[in-house]
Amino acid sequence: MMNTEAARILRSVESGDMTAEEALLKLKTAPFEDIGFAKIDLHRKIRQGVPEVIYGAGKSAEQIIGILKTLRENGQERILITRVSREAADKISRTVAITYEETARIAYTGQMPEPDGIGPVVVATGGTSDIPVAEEAALTAAFLGNEVIRLYDVGVAGLHRLLAHTDEIMRASVIIAIAGMEGALASVIGGLADCPVIAVPTSVGYGASFEGLSALLSMMNSCASGVSVVNIDNGFGAGYLAGMINHMQYKNGGNV
Repeated sequence: MMNTEAARILRSVESGDMTAEEALLKLKTAPFEDIGFAKIDLHRKIRQGVPEVIYGAGKSAEQIIGILKTLRENGQERILITRVSREAADKISRTVAITYEETARIAYTGQMPEPDGIGPVVVATGGTSDIPVAEEAALTAAFLGNEVIRLYDVGVAGLHRLLAHTDEIMRASVIIAIAGMEGALASVIGGLADCPVIAVPTSVGYGASFEGLSALLSMMNSCASGVSVVNIDNGFGAGYLAGMINHMQYKNGGNV
């Protein structure tokens, strides 16, 4: 759930489900734990509503296992690991039970939660080659309690493919538009949708695409209002942001 943990604690005290002493203990817990090669943020869920996510790229399997053990010892059962290789995931799974999604390069402990957001998050791609980034976004959003609708290979080279999904686009609370090449998909969706659109440029494309830079600049210069842009290939950032937007009802006492 994306609402802040601090608010949940206070509501539990108000309702009598938690004593003031229990709440104080949770809030007084050490904010981080130093395990030598990493300082694990144990208060992130209290501050932001979502606990620390492990960025797997550049970390050894042993380091990831150490971080996982520390988080679990401090009460975090559901943990997301991004950008982790199959080889590292296989090593981790010998020590910690994880689910690994190879296309997205994501691993996680625990179960996916029931969706509790305002509405569905649509993840759309220009082409099939964008799916790895899209799956990173989709699984991140799902892990954070969002219903996810995937619309893959609906790029502007065949606009009728996108228009066939007008109902899903109009029903979405947030749309993540993922494309390489010239990145036009975000502008097209932004011109159709009545919700925030998060554009993700990908490094898919020929030489003059400059490994995603052309799509990034196109998306940043979109003439469609309501389009924001994350970094090249940053599916995780898009999925996380979509989850925050889709849970804004908790900022308003549960009212949209």
